[in-house]
Amino acid sequence: MLRKKLNSLIDQLENHLECWKQFNHYLNLARTKQFDAEDENHFLEVKSLITQELELLLAAMEYPSPTKEEIHALIRAAPSVRYLSDLDEGPLRALENQWHKIYIAWQSLLGQLKVEQRKLDSQSKWSALFGLNK
Repeated sequence: MLRKKLNSLIDQLENHLECWKQFNHYLNLARTKQFDAEDENHFLEVKSLITQELELLLAAMEYPSPTKEEIHALIRAAPSVRYLSDLDEGPLRALENQWHKIYIAWQSLLGQLKVEQRKLDSQSKWSALFGLNK
């Protein structure tokens, strides 16, 4: 049961990280000022998924970083691609820096979960080898 929950949590976090990668894509689009209404809509969807999945992750486990407040602050600071495209370079870089800090924290947490997954896999292999699963 623990293995199944851990695998599910890893999958969920990997999907969440894909949304973070897409968020960064839109930061880059804003910098180039090459986006359209479809990009704006997709950016809103990505932010919605990030926010919703954050609540699911918070309900499933406790972790020190990134905090809900950090993530919400970043999401609030990026209301649209058009808004981001109007920012000066300094504020846009500050958003990218905050994005990177959160992204790395999620990657670290994913690594920790994968360590636990390997421990469980290793234990079950030894148990099977010595007939301890009976």
